[in-house]
Amino acid sequence: MRRLDDGSRGVATLPDVAERAGVSTATAARALGGYGSVRETTRQRVLDAAEALGYRANVLARSMVTGSSHTIGVVISDIENPFFRKSLRGITDTARSRGFEVLLANTDEELEKERSAVSLLEERRVDGLVICPADAGDRKHLREVIAAGTPVVLLDRRVAGLAADTVGIDNRKAARLATERLLALGHKRIAIVTGGTPEIRERLVRPDMKGVERLSATTVGSRAAGYRDAMTAAGLTLRPEYLSANGFRREDAVDEVCRLMDLAEPPTAILAFDSIQSLGALQCFRERGIRCPEEVSLLGFDDAEWADVVEPPLTVVTQPMYEIGVAACERLLDRISGEQRSPVHDRLPTVFIERSSLAPPARS
Repeated sequence: MRRLDDGSRGVATLPDVAERAGVSTATAARALGGYGSVRETTRQRVLDAAEALGYRANVLARSMVTGSSHTIGVVISDIENPFFRKSLRGITDTARSRGFEVLLANTDEELEKERSAVSLLEERRVDGLVICPADAGDRKHLREVIAAGTPVVLLDRRVAGLAADTVGIDNRKAARLATERLLALGHKRIAIVTGGTPEIRERLVRPDMKGVERLSATTVGSRAAGYRDAMTAAGLTLRPEYLSANGFRREDAVDEVCRLMDLAEPPTAILAFDSIQSLGALQCFRERGIRCPEEVSLLGFDDAEWADVVEPPLTVVTQPMYEIGVAACERLLDRISGEQRSPVHDRLPTVFIERSSLAPPARS
C-alpha cells in the first residue's frame, strides 16, 4: 500500500493517474494502453504520473477497451518432460520478443484439467492459445474456442477434424527410421516403451497393431505406426508382449522395462518414445545389473540434458524442441495479428545422434 496525494492509503487507480497528470481519464487510458491518438508530451506526463503513484494497469479492463491483453495461454501435458520444457522456453522467448506475456497450465494428460485450463485462460482474455492436447476424449471445448474466434495452435500433436495449425515433427517417419536402424544392426526382438493409458495399450496390442495410427491426438499412435511399418516391411511378426504402455512417470517405465527383461525371450533392443521412458529403462538396467548395449540396446526419442553423460551415453532421435516452440508461437502470433488462411501443419526435421547405447544383438 502507498500514500496518495490526499494522504489516504490505497492502490492507485486510473483516475488518480489522470488527476496527477492533469488530463482526462480517457486520455490517461489511451496513453497507458498504447492506443488511440495522444500527443507524445501528454503520453510522457501520464507515464511519469503512473510511475510516481505506483499505478498498475488492470490488464483485463484494458483488454476490453483495446481488444488485446498481449498475453497468450500455453496448455501442456507434462511440464516435467524435457520436450515440453524446452518448447516452452521457445514459446516464452518468442512471445516476449514481440511484447506478449505467457500464462501456463499443466494438464498431466488429463482431459478435465485441459478443459478447466482452457476455460480459465479464456476468462483471462488471452489473445490466443498454444495447446498440447491430452491423449483422448471429446474435443468440443477446443472446437468452441476456435469457433469463438480465439486463435489456437496445437503443439506436438494433431487432432483429426480440428481446424487448427499444428507444429511438430513427422513422428511416423522418425519412428520408422529409428526402427530400421535397429533392424540394420541385426535386431529382430524389438520392443517399444511409451507413456500411455490402458486404452492406448489396448490399441497397441490389436492384431498387427491395426488402426494404431488413428489414436487421437497423442504422438504414440504415429510413432507406433512407424515402428509397425518397419517391422512388417522386414517380414517380422509383431509380438504383443513387446508393446508397452503403462503410465507417464519414470517409475512406470522402470516397471515395464523390467517386465520386458523378465520375459522368457526378452527383447534385444528397446525403442523408447520419450526421454522419461529412456531414463526409466536405464534405471531398470542398473537395478537389475543388465548391461547396455551388450545385453540390450536402447534407442530413445529426445536429447535430454543427461543423455550424453549417462553410461552408456544414449543414442537418440532428437527433435528441435526449442525451435518447435518458437515456430508454434510465431504461427500463433501471426494468427493473432490477423493472418487468414487454411490451417498449416508444420513438420520440423529430426536428427539421429548415435552414441554408445546400440550394438548388434548378442549371440544366443
